[in-house]
Amino acid sequence: MAVSTTVSLVLASLSAVLIFSGMQMYRPLLASSQMATIFGGYLGSWLFILSLTAVSNLEAVVLGYGFQAKFFPEVSFCLVVALFACGMVHRVCVTSCVLFSIAALYYVNKISHKVHNVAAPVDSYAGKKKKK
Repeated sequence: MAVSTTVSLVLASLSAVLIFSGMQMYRPLLASSQMATIFGGYLGSWLFILSLTAVSNLEAVVLGYGFQAKFFPEVSFCLVVALFACGMVHRVCVTSCVLFSIAALYYVNKISHKVHNVAAPVDSYAGKKKKK
């Protein structure tokens, strides 16, 4: 069951704040090994997706339901925020966050097109021209 836009805004914002604070609290643990830094980048990609969801929902509430997030400024702003949060943990987290975020953005876009793009009705009547 889907939630409303305002509830989704609140849930995405709270989840993004929790992931950000968790990354900062466990910074020494996330920077301790190679696998932990890659996991930090994975957490950063979740931060990116959740912040993008929150920003997009905020725009839908404020500007109207048909408003869509564009690459610039919404997607790039959320990516910069996630990369900044990962950069506070470790440099390798930034690199893995970019890779995971690009993959996540691809799949979110693919799902969005599947759910929200409705094919336009095709006019099956192609009028016949009279020959002289």
